Amino acid sequence: MRKTLTLLAAAATLSTGAFAADYAIDPTHTFATFEIGHFGASVNRGRFDKKDGKITFDKAAKTGSVDISFDVASVNTGTAGFDKHLQSPDILDAAKYPKARFVSSKFLFDGDKVSSVEGQLTLLDKTQPVTLKANQFNCFQSPMLKREVCGGDFEATIDRTAFGVNYGVDWGFPKNVRLVLQVEAVKQ
Repeated sequence: MRKTLTLLAAAATLSTGAFAADYAIDPTHTFATFEIGHFGASVNRGRFDKKDGKITFDKAAKTGSVDISFDVASVNTGTAGFDKHLQSPDILDAAKYPKARFVSSKFLFDGDKVSSVEGQLTLLDKTQPVTLKANQFNCFQSPMLKREVCGGDFEATIDRTAFGVNYGVDWGFPKNVRLVLQVEAVKQ
C-alpha cells in the first residue's frame, strides 16, 4: 500500500511538470553594482567583478532559492585608489570579510514572473533582511548555450550603517546605498 501511494505521488508530480531545477550563475551576465551620493554633487558607482552562486527555481510551483556570493576584494569603480580605500578597514574590510552573500528561499510572483526576492544579505559579518525588487525577469532558451537561462534586473536600497559601514556619515555621506543586481543563471 505504501509503495502504491508513493508511486501515485510521484505520478502526480510528473503530471503537473512541477520540478525544481538548479541554475548556475553566469558570471558574464551577473553583476552587483552599488551607488552612493557624494556630497550631493555626484553619485559614486562601483561593482563587484568576482561572483559565484546558484539558484533553484520551480516556475510551476512558484518557488525558488538563491545563494550568491561576491568577492569584496574584486570591487571595481574604475579608480584604483578608490577601490583600495573601499577594500580597507575604513569601509568594507576585504581582508577580514572577503565575501558578501545574499541568501533567499522566498520568491514573490506577479503572474508567472518573479516580482521580488526576499532574503538575507551578509556584509562585514552582519546579516540584515533585504528585498530585491525585480524590474524585469524572464526565462528563455539560449540560442548559444542550448539551455534555459533565467534572469532579471533587481534593485534594493540598504542602510549601510546597519552593516557597520559608517565611514563618512559624520561628513554628510548618505547612509543609503542603492544596490542594482543583474543576474542570469543557466539551467544545469
